[in-house]
Parts: sequence; C-alpha cells; structure tokens
Amino acid sequence: MSTNKEDFLMYKGKPLVRSGNTLYYGSMSDPYVILMQIASSQPGYGMDMAEKISIQLLATDADLRPKERIIRKSEKVGLYNALDIGSIWLERALSGTM
Repeated sequence: MSTNKEDFLMYKGKPLVRSGNTLYYGSMSDPYVILMQIASSQPGYGMDMAEKISIQLLATDADLRPKERIIRKSEKVGLYNALDIGSIWLERALSGTM
C-alpha cells in the first residue's frame, strides 16, 4: 500500500490524518506540523462533536527533545476553530514569517 499525499484527507493542500482523538495536520517531511488532541466532545447531529481541542505547532526535527519540539500551543473550542488557527500557524512557520 502506498502512502502518497493522495491517500490522505487534504485540508488547504496539506494532509490531515486522524488516529483516535489525535489529528496531525501537515506533512512530516516539512519542518513543522500541527498536532491537535481532542480533550472533550459532546453529542450533536447524531455523532460526537469535538469540543475542547489542544493545538500544538511542532518541529519535526528528530534531533530535538520532545519539549523543544513544541513551538506554540493553545486550546480552542470546536474543530473548525482549531483547524483555522492551526493552518495559520503552520503557513507562517513554513514561510518563515513567525
């Protein structure tokens, strides 16, 4: 099975991968990715909807210690708000304007 970018759900041109309550946004081959962890959810529209989400901008450099990889972090209410701020952070970090 290949793992091309086409195999993943894409959001604003970058892969969005979910495993349980953890979402990664961005490519691991880039210098930075966004890590989102769903802290709580509530029922709505016939399914569980993410409520509180922890967001972290992480460096993908394997030589850094785990605490040094965290560049920025925040907590948002709702998946849209988390993806919105995460995409802004990632674009700024990748363009070097952060």
